[in-house]
Amino acid sequence: MYLFIFVNRKTSLKILIMLICNAHFIVFIHVQYNLKIVLLITGEMLHIPELDLESEVDALLSNPEVVEQLEQCVMNWQTQITIVLEVQQNKKPQAPGPFGEITFWQERASILSALSEQLKQPVVKKILAVITKAKAGIVQTLEATVAELTKHCLEAEDNLRFLSTLERYFMNLATGANLRVILENIPPLMDSLQIIWLMSHHYNTDERMVPLMERIAWQLCERVSQVIDVHTLFEYREVAKVKVHDAKEVLDQWKSSYFEMRAEIEESGRHSRWEFDRKRLFERTDYMASVCQDLYNVLQILEEFHNIFGPELTNLTGDPNHIDEMLCRIDRLVLPIKEVRFSPFSICKMSSWRMVMQDFDSAVQNIEIFSFIDQAFQTLPFSAAAFKMLLNLKHISTREAINNYLMRKFNDILAQYCKEVDSIKELFEVQKDKPPLNKSEPPVAGSIKWTRSLLHRIKQTILSFRDVPEILESEQYKVVSYFTMRDYEVKKYECWLDETERILPLLMKKPLLVTSENQVQAGTESSPQRNVRYIVNFAPEIREIISETKYLVMLDYSVPSLVQNVALQEHRFIRLLTKVKQHMDVGCRMINWNSLGISDFIKESIQAVSTFESVVSQIQKNERDIESKLQTMVTANLLQFPVPDKSNHLPGIKEFCEGVEQERAKAVNLLTEKYADIGALIIKTEQLIMKTRSGKAKSMAGYYSYWEQKVLDSLIKMLIQAFNNALMGSTPLFQIDAILSAPKIVLQPRNSEIYWLIVHCIRDCVESTKLFIRWMHGTCIECPPQRISGEDELVTFNFYSDVRQHPQINESAMTVSQNIQRLLFSVDQYLSHWKRYSPLWKENKTMVNEKFAARKPSCVMYDDKLQFFAGIKQEVMQEPCYKNNCSIHLNLEPLAHTVQETAESWINCLGSLLIKPAKEDLLNLRDEVTVLNHAVCVLCFHSKSPLILYLIYPYGYFIQQQLSPKLKQSPDTFENLKSVLGTISDIRDMSLDVEMRVTDIEERYRTLAMYKVEVLCV
Repeated sequence: MYLFIFVNRKTSLKILIMLICNAHFIVFIHVQYNLKIVLLITGEMLHIPELDLESEVDALLSNPEVVEQLEQCVMNWQTQITIVLEVQQNKKPQAPGPFGEITFWQERASILSALSEQLKQPVVKKILAVITKAKAGIVQTLEATVAELTKHCLEAEDNLRFLSTLERYFMNLATGANLRVILENIPPLMDSLQIIWLMSHHYNTDERMVPLMERIAWQLCERVSQVIDVHTLFEYREVAKVKVHDAKEVLDQWKSSYFEMRAEIEESGRHSRWEFDRKRLFERTDYMASVCQDLYNVLQILEEFHNIFGPELTNLTGDPNHIDEMLCRIDRLVLPIKEVRFSPFSICKMSSWRMVMQDFDSAVQNIEIFSFIDQAFQTLPFSAAAFKMLLNLKHISTREAINNYLMRKFNDILAQYCKEVDSIKELFEVQKDKPPLNKSEPPVAGSIKWTRSLLHRIKQTILSFRDVPEILESEQYKVVSYFTMRDYEVKKYECWLDETERILPLLMKKPLLVTSENQVQAGTESSPQRNVRYIVNFAPEIREIISETKYLVMLDYSVPSLVQNVALQEHRFIRLLTKVKQHMDVGCRMINWNSLGISDFIKESIQAVSTFESVVSQIQKNERDIESKLQTMVTANLLQFPVPDKSNHLPGIKEFCEGVEQERAKAVNLLTEKYADIGALIIKTEQLIMKTRSGKAKSMAGYYSYWEQKVLDSLIKMLIQAFNNALMGSTPLFQIDAILSAPKIVLQPRNSEIYWLIVHCIRDCVESTKLFIRWMHGTCIECPPQRISGEDELVTFNFYSDVRQHPQINESAMTVSQNIQRLLFSVDQYLSHWKRYSPLWKENKTMVNEKFAARKPSCVMYDDKLQFFAGIKQEVMQEPCYKNNCSIHLNLEPLAHTVQETAESWINCLGSLLIKPAKEDLLNLRDEVTVLNHAVCVLCFHSKSPLILYLIYPYGYFIQQQLSPKLKQSPDTFENLKSVLGTISDIRDMSLDVEMRVTDIEERYRTLAMYKVEVLCV
């Protein structure tokens, strides 16, 4: 049969028997082995006298001396059990949290169960049977004490059984990943408390239940105070707001769940009501909830201020420095909160916290935000932007007073709008005769489009004004008017329409080719016939009409059918024009059907096609080379480390990370070279197409952008692949040591250090993309460092910012982080079974052993204890020296060595206590031998008989102390000889005690030698 044993860190007794659902920190051990550890370490072992108890009860009763010793033994048991019960009754839970309650009952159940088990031993039952038949008075006293022991033992086991149902909830309260986990656990925890209230024989009164619930409230407050640290809370305001909100919900949920359960019990009417001391349960949680509400209000105020002084107000005012100054003042509002030298959650500091919050409210009122808003609206650059900002501010969360003040600024926006209308009207009057046109825009449609753009700037703003009741009710709105430019549009359109209907039929009837005489004479005089040049007679007016038609249709103007048909045939005209020009080119080369160069012309044409194919082939080769380099990026392993040949030569975690860094540096250097080659290959392609090598051809901007995006995709794939394969292989890569740092078994380096070293490696992988410099916009040339306003140092544009924000990268990095935590947790779980030896270093061996020695135990009892600790040493030697878990090689030798040394120290400590009486007896015996020598000399001097000398030699001590005068008698007469021989006979009768002393000393030293305890020479 096995039980779970949990090792608590704060109690002196660390062997705790429990049965829980959660598998964290659990080991399996035999019950008998566990109880033996408890009894040996705590020194509560019932002493069994060293008597021959194999005989029947009646036979033992016939020996009065044995009965007397057994009665004394039972009296000792009764005293010992009474003392244990008194100690346990006077004990209080040490830890303030709910785990302290569990630990308290686990410890009591362990000790009392161990004593109860001893009373069930056959030898104990036989002793009790003897004393019962002997009708000793101690029997009734012992029975009452045992009954008391049984009652308390059952109570402890019953409480432990009920508390084990709460273990999972307590674990989540103490170690939950976040406050949401705690929030979800409070209602089921309250349900379980109700069940315990109804079913438990112990936790069914206010005196018992209130302390337990008070401990739970303490744990909730402790977790909230750990999560909400005002010194660092405001560094990440968005996350902080969620944390504070969750913390307040946790504290409020505790109280609301209590009252819901209380109401449910009252409605049932079948059980006792919950009328607990609310001050003990909720005073601190209510106060902490109010502090959380204060912090939430502070964060809300900061958010509202930052919403006001956002990009919209910056664009509106055009004065970012002033806005940055205001934001700095706003951020400084929380400095007194961040720098408090007391815990805001301490209820004894309530008045101090109230003063801090009052100072904060006063500082908020003193910020001159209204004057800043007035100044901003007095210098409005654009009414539309200001109007949009006001609408946005109307719907975002901001200070109510500020929002009301802003809503009164619509009159200022209307005044600015009137100025803009006047400015646009002035611009129209100046440029209407020669309006600015975009490239390739025809004059008529371009003029109309320009006019409409001016109208749009006026009309769009005024239309948006109509949707706001505040503006419609304004006096300024009633006097606003905007002029129309419709007459200008109509006039332009009608003039174009009349002119087009007149000239288009004439233009379409013109001949295909016309001749043009060159008036410039070349070199020598030539005939006029040779100066004639044929050109394609496609009038530019037709192109313009087609262009005007397309734009006017897009502007919703109607056009005549003839004009529309010509516009629809634009592509046909262009194709025909191209063919005509091709034939003209041939004619210009003097090629005709009578020419002998027709074959050469065909060959040249074929060669031109071949040249074109060669260029295309070279471009494709360049692109294949680029793809190859990108594939090298994708397959590069940024977390590569040479796999060692032997596990015992594995590096430590720091050496491993340094090796990874070195390998990554080599790989990244190679990849940056290939990245630079990509730009060179693109420039080669540019040379083939554009006949330039600038790397910034405008017509190839899209081509540059395409390959730059491919580089980004390759870097992302490279990192994702590296993260997916990180640490989860079957080959160990680095070694960590398990050591004993009393009272804990820890890893060397510590878990947190290992975690952050590997996370730092992951972060370095992402940051290595900083070496891949982005290209300048529209080019394939790396962008040089730029000076940015507000930055002291030059800024280099690289792929890091894009890679860092990519969701797949963040997800993969998070997966690696979770894998690290999972591996370290698995290692901790494996180490948990070593905690079975924790009493060795958690108990004070000197105090425990001295308490044991004070009972003056026999050599056999010493041997039992020494054998137990020697068995632990042997058991540890059989433990495996290492454990491989994926990439981690766990070295257990330092831990095993320390445990063995600790067990050896117990052996030496016990040995030193065994040596002391043995040494004293040995020295006494040595003194007696010295006296013996003197006595023998005396006897030899007075007696010449060899027989007498032979008989008295072994008994020198008694000769010296008691019988020396008699031995000094001369055995010359029969009477004297008779007296001397009688004395020697007395000495022989007393020799058994000496022999037993010698045997006992020999046994003690033999025991010390057997366990290799160092013995100094006497």
